[in-house]
Amino acid sequence: MKKIKNKSKEIKIYDESDFGSSIGGQKPKKLSEIGISLPPTPPSQVVSIRVPTQLLNQIRAAGSEKDIPYQALMKQFLFDGMKRYKKTG
Repeated sequence: MKKIKNKSKEIKIYDESDFGSSIGGQKPKKLSEIGISLPPTPPSQVVSIRVPTQLLNQIRAAGSEKDIPYQALMKQFLFDGMKRYKKTG
């Protein structure tokens, strides 16, 4: 369908047109088959959680003892906990 400059005319055309044949019951296409690609997933994402102050202070102290930033220690705890969780099911 060609691009229409008049917005109300474009809306009317879409309202009056039948696009059912383009939806159809056929097997869904992969995004790559129709020329669409999603942006790459970043290797890490920012999350925000509330942690009890006492627990956070304990994690900070443990990080200080090991001479590593507490955020890195929290990631290590999450990684280790997930590994244990996967083992036990």
